[in-house]
Amino acid sequence: MAIRTLLPRLRPLSKRIPLLILRPYHSYDHPPPPGPFTPTESSILSAAIPHIPSHGFTHTTLSLGTKDAGYIDASTNLFPNGTFSLVHYHLYTQRLALAKHEHILSPALKEGEKVPGVGWKVEALTWERLMANREIIHRWQEALAFMAQPSHMPTALSELSSLSDEIWFLSGDTSVDTFWYMKRASLSAIYAATELFMTTDKSPDFIDTREFLNRRFKDVQIVGGTMGNVAQWVGFTAHAGLNVLRSKGVRI
Repeated sequence: MAIRTLLPRLRPLSKRIPLLILRPYHSYDHPPPPGPFTPTESSILSAAIPHIPSHGFTHTTLSLGTKDAGYIDASTNLFPNGTFSLVHYHLYTQRLALAKHEHILSPALKEGEKVPGVGWKVEALTWERLMANREIIHRWQEALAFMAQPSHMPTALSELSSLSDEIWFLSGDTSVDTFWYMKRASLSAIYAATELFMTTDKSPDFIDTREFLNRRFKDVQIVGGTMGNVAQWVGFTAHAGLNVLRSKGVRI
């Protein structure tokens, strides 16, 4: 019931986009904020991630990561958010990993080829981030269920806005005008919708997901700066989360 009553309060955020983007925008003049995990937590979570395909976002996965990292079982108590920490760690580390895609950020060009524009890089990086879910996509609706819970939604929304900011920044967007928020809100909606679509995609190499993503970019004309609907993320994620929770026997 708590999730259901949360939705009406979240929908007005689409009219107040700046409130969704809580983190400062990228700056070359200031160091990035510290990460959300300590070295010990990162060690355990990084060791746990490979167990997700087999065991999901569960306490079993977290316990196996603790053991693999060389810590006692009681070390799982380091995570006050429990198994949601696995979801958060995946979101956080895969966002940072986008900076390693040199073939997109600085592509090798043949003679006569034009340098790819910001729009091309935005779409390419968005696809790479989606592909980072491919090994655990059969478990991702479990993650959506966690993100849809009221206690975890602020972190999930923050990570989503940070992902959009990261992609635009890495792609070379340097604007600081009113479209700064609009472009990031649009990309957030596109990414969330495509990520959810991907959880049901059975096509080879996720061809259907790629076509879905292409259509979403065309629909909102994000490269041109047209504003999308931030509330889509709340609707998509909460709906998927509710369905997963119900499938596990939770009465909502």
